[in-house]
Amino acid sequence: MPRWLYTVLLTLAFPFVFLRLWLRGRTSPAYRLRWRERLGRAPSDASMLTRPIWLHAVSLGETLAARPLVEAIREHYPDVPLLITTMTPTGSAQVRALWGDDNADFAHVYAPYDFPWAVRRFLAHWQPRALVIMETELWPNTLVAARARGIPVMLANARLSERSARGYERAGLLGAELMRQLTVVAAQDEATAERFCLLGVPSNQVVRTGSVKFDLAVPVHLHDDAARWRVAWSLLQRSVWVAASTHAGEDEIVLAAHRAILQTHPEALLILVPRHPERFDAVAKLISSEGLQAVRRSSHELVGANTQVLLADSMGELLLWLAMAKVAFVGGSLLAPGGGHNALEPLAVGVSTLTGPHYTNFQSINDTLIAAGALTVVSSAAELAQAVLARFDDPELLQRQRAAGAAVMAANQGAVGRQLELLAPWLGEGA
Repeated sequence: MPRWLYTVLLTLAFPFVFLRLWLRGRTSPAYRLRWRERLGRAPSDASMLTRPIWLHAVSLGETLAARPLVEAIREHYPDVPLLITTMTPTGSAQVRALWGDDNADFAHVYAPYDFPWAVRRFLAHWQPRALVIMETELWPNTLVAARARGIPVMLANARLSERSARGYERAGLLGAELMRQLTVVAAQDEATAERFCLLGVPSNQVVRTGSVKFDLAVPVHLHDDAARWRVAWSLLQRSVWVAASTHAGEDEIVLAAHRAILQTHPEALLILVPRHPERFDAVAKLISSEGLQAVRRSSHELVGANTQVLLADSMGELLLWLAMAKVAFVGGSLLAPGGGHNALEPLAVGVSTLTGPHYTNFQSINDTLIAAGALTVVSSAAELAQAVLARFDDPELLQRQRAAGAAVMAANQGAVGRQLELLAPWLGEGA
């Protein structure tokens, strides 16, 4: 498909794009807000930045992945303004939670949809010096318009599965044009690097840097904060585990596993962290229907001796919950097609970690972790309960997996520095 045909089809879909936003707003009202930004218009109260680096992170996962790179840019190049865009309210909320409100050297807005006129309006207003796209979010008109204005494009922390590579290959002319717009690809692994080269990106523009996710820095106060919460909630003698980033259909499996755990560990506490805020109320009703005693984080009630589940319906606190636990399960991975979420976050905190079998979004990383004994795969409620109980009852197993995770993390760090080096030509004086 040529790009002109893609643009025609996208233009015809214009009303349906915003109808979808409106419908999603029934469960997540934030989707009905800030539509002007999606059409390339800056909000009236946005900071005026001078030739910022534009970093695009689609949603929550990419925003969290971008954190080490963003903080490295701010540390080493404090005079370079940053414009961070997302596409979803969860990503937007996470940006605000991590970096606060707009100021003289930072702004956050939604990225424009890929209508040529919206992209031109966006670029004319912000005039970025470079575009950094986290992982793989390639919009044809955006990339072509950026390069037409002389804006270099870096694909940071790039990952490309075999399935996605076949999709770009099937796109024909459009896929080939996309690849020509990329100035540099910082690939997470060798397989990703090879796939981009096969799709037409020159090999001298593809660099295997590793994943910035290995460079996650745990806040220095995190474990002290967790210790205070354990005392406040009388958790010192309780077995705590976290089910992080669960998706629809997984919560039932997690709660079934927790009921099994309670049979031998009646003092156990599950901290359940749904991935998407629009599901918080539905998950609360599900927990109640299962007959489990629960507290919602948003209620600010204390976890009591009879509390069996803490529903973590908040943003930006996952690392705190992980630091309070012995075991973590990483969701988005139990049900097909899945794709999984980041298992390195609990490992960075020092938590024994489990995942489901569907983790194609983190294939290379998880395969490395599994081979090292740092990550365990479970496929059902029974297997999940068994794995959690094994770690509750065997401190040596718990410690072995923690140590294996720490070793893998240490061996693979440094991607942030390598990607910052690739960005350096656009960050220095005169860029």
